[in-house]
Parts: sequence; structure tokens; C-alpha cells
Amino acid sequence: MTSLTLAEIAAQLGGALNGDSTIRVSGANIIRDAGPGDLTFALGPKHLEQLAASQAAAAIVPRGLYTGSLPVIEVDEPEAAFIQIVRQFRPVDQVPSREISPAAEVHPTASIADGVTIAAGVMIAADVRIGAGSQLHSGVQVMTGVTIGANCLIFPLVTLYQHTVIGDRVVLHAGATLGAYGFGYKAGQQGLELCQQLGNVVIEDDVEIGSCSTIDRGTYGATRIGAGTKIDNQVQVGHNCLIGKHNLLCAQVGIAGSTSTGDFVVMAGQVGIKDHVHIGEHVQIGAQAGIMEDLAANASYVGSPAMPERQQMKIFAVMRQLPEMRKQMRVLQRELDELRDGLAGDDQAAQDAA
Repeated sequence: MTSLTLAEIAAQLGGALNGDSTIRVSGANIIRDAGPGDLTFALGPKHLEQLAASQAAAAIVPRGLYTGSLPVIEVDEPEAAFIQIVRQFRPVDQVPSREISPAAEVHPTASIADGVTIAAGVMIAADVRIGAGSQLHSGVQVMTGVTIGANCLIFPLVTLYQHTVIGDRVVLHAGATLGAYGFGYKAGQQGLELCQQLGNVVIEDDVEIGSCSTIDRGTYGATRIGAGTKIDNQVQVGHNCLIGKHNLLCAQVGIAGSTSTGDFVVMAGQVGIKDHVHIGEHVQIGAQAGIMEDLAANASYVGSPAMPERQQMKIFAVMRQLPEMRKQMRVLQRELDELRDGLAGDDQAAQDAA
């Protein structure tokens, strides 16, 4: 097991050590989980109370921040320094040798560039093209006519349907499915009939798609994910959608067919979007929002149905007051009833007197 003294760590980081230089650490962890023998880190004053109660052997801290008894190494950028040490205790998996496993099935018409890694259990169909330096892990299924760019990283059990196009430096996490049929049906004499599914999926450069996310093919054209967009786990993008550049789609977002977004759109978890709407550029959408119509650019929206954030916050504020308002209404109703009864009594007395 790797272990380092605080003196060795401080020397690596170019930091100032305050404490026993001979203390050895054998792991690195965040403050919440750090135990004896671990090195941890703090970013600022908000972490000082946690640091004082931590069981960690030592910590990396900003210069001049910490005055307690725990041994510390002071640096200019604690998080970057901590990452450097974590990599020594938990090294990133080495890139496998650039080779095609004999246990992979590669069609003879496939075009594989130099430096491609294809692991055991990968299946590559006819007329596939794979760019230099890409890696395909076990169980990846690549169907007919797919194009994969250079330096892509495709994790186990990803499925790429026919004629999917993947740009350069794309990361596809385990279980992602690209190019499945869109959810488009029409009523026929024998029941529901699947509409034509003749399009494909196009993923532009530098996109990352999370585990078990699904992107359906277009009906006739492409479902497109713009360059630099990052998609979280378990996200659904429907057929014919056009997702802009540098979007962030968080977990469990669901986007119905033929929806489009501008660039730099952010959707928080469980956002749902109906079909055939457009989301303007630089829009931010809060968690669990329901989008039923086009959203103007450069604004934030929350709620279901979604409204501009300021308007929705006013509604939420009123809703919190409803129980008290209900009590007030009951009091007012009783007073109104008493007033009405009093007036009725006065009218009756006046009639009797007449």
C-alpha cells in the first residue's frame, strides 16, 4: 500500500508544512469521510469547524487559514493540490494497449484507424468507421454504417444503432443507447403502427453522455446533440430534437420529440419538456419544471407549468400563506354572518313596529 510522509507531500506540492513532518498518510478523502491515516483538504473558512472535528491525520489548506492543532500543508490552490495526491493513492486506470482483441467481432468491411482499442466482446458491423485513438470497452454494440470520430471513449454496453455519427473526443458512459426508434405511432386498422424511422443520431465533438441515457433517431433526418454538450445519467432525448452547443442536461431530464434548444441551456434534474417547443439560448430551468411552451432566451424558469422564476417565486410565497389566509377567511365569514343576522333582526324589528 502506498504511503507518504507529510514532508514528502509538502515537497511535491511546494507547500508550507505546519506539524510533524514524519507523519505518514496512506489515503486521501474528503473531510466528511476522512479517517486516521487519511489526508483531507479545506477550501475556506466554512470548512474550519468540520476540520477541527475531523479524524484525518493532516489536511491541505489555503495559506494562512488554519490555526488549529491538526498538521496542515499550506498551498495556494488546495483542491488542485489534493487532486494531485489523490491520484497517487487511487491512480486512474491505465489506457489499455492499442489493439483489437481477438475476442471482438469486427466485420471485414469496417475501417479501423491506427491506435484504436477494441476490447473483448465488442461487436462491430459492416461499413463502420472508427477514428484514431478511440477506445471501445467490452460489450459495446456498433451497428451498420456507424461513424465514430477520433479519441472517443466508449464504456461497456453502449449501443450505437445504424448510421449514428459520433464526433471527436466524445465520451459515452455505460449503457447509453443512441439511435433507437423514436416513440412515434399512429392509429391503424390493426392498432398502433410505428411511424417511419429512417433518420439517425448525430453527436458533435466534445459531447459527454451519461450512463443509461437514450437518444432516439430522427424520423427522416437527424436528432442532433451540439458540440460541448454534457448529458447526465438517465436522460431521454426524443426523435428529431436539436440540442444546442454547450447545454447541461441533468439526471432524468425528459425531452419529447422535435424540441430544440439554443446554446448554453441548463436543465436541472427531472425537467420535462413537451414536443415541438423551442428553448432560447442561455436559459436556466429549475428542477422538476414542466415546459409546455417556448421559453424566451436569457431567463430562468421554475415550476410546472414553468414560469419566469420571479413570477413563480411570488406564487410560491402566496401558497405558503394559504393556511393562515384560510383561517382569516373563516373569521371574516363568521363576522359577515353575524352582521347579516343582525341586519335581518333589525329589519324584522322595524316591520313589527310598523
